[in-house]
Amino acid sequence: MRMKPTVTQVINWARHAGQILREGYGKQHDIDHKGRVDLVTEVDRRSEAFLIEQIRALFPSHTIFSEESGNLIGTDAACWYIDPIDGTTNYAHHLPIFSVSIAYAEAGQLQIGVIYDPMRDECFSAVRGQGAYLNGERLHVSSAQDLLHSLMVTGFPYDAEGVEKNFACFAHFTRLSRGVRRLGSAAIDLCYVAAGRVDGYWEQSLQAYDMAAGSLIAREAGACVTSLDGDEDIIKPPYSVIAANPAIHTLMLAEFKAMGFAA
Repeated sequence: MRMKPTVTQVINWARHAGQILREGYGKQHDIDHKGRVDLVTEVDRRSEAFLIEQIRALFPSHTIFSEESGNLIGTDAACWYIDPIDGTTNYAHHLPIFSVSIAYAEAGQLQIGVIYDPMRDECFSAVRGQGAYLNGERLHVSSAQDLLHSLMVTGFPYDAEGVEKNFACFAHFTRLSRGVRRLGSAAIDLCYVAAGRVDGYWEQSLQAYDMAAGSLIAREAGACVTSLDGDEDIIKPPYSVIAANPAIHTLMLAEFKAMGFAA
């Protein structure tokens, strides 16, 4: 019988990787540029190396999609999506908003999602069909019913065209809501939707490892999670996401359709 990971294992890995991040926080880093403003530090690489080592030790045939190492190809039946520091720019600037994100999928279906925020010691987790949790306490999305009483969050891509495009969306939802925040970690944004701390989140030009774990956690907390054009299969290019409670998601999706994001 094929061995499968447990959420407890993944939580332990995320917490250990988070300790690596915490130990390096606030220090001088060796910063490389993957793009003009897309950074990577030596701590990203240490965190990633630890996570890959743990997965490979127990599940050597699994595929791993990781931010820094790229695609480590294995079986199509089981794969992992890992982001060793989601929010590297924040981390490099000593801004304490970042996380470790790990997701596990079988046959294209997300099964486990874990996101750990080491600076607040908050571990968000979900198993498909079993609900979402924060440090063991059940999570639920907010009960907001209209945009006017909602707090939103978004993120911006690295390319200039994408930034300009999202500025229009940012301005649009700022006028319609209580405000729009930009925290710098897609994984945390999705967890905050799950916890009801924000009512809606959207972002364009992501990667699968940015949102795989968070999308499962948000869904298990009661959120609707789709692409900007309403597709429920978000783990495919071009990657985009809307996550919100069902009422707010319907309203956000209508606004994006009016702005020309419909398929």
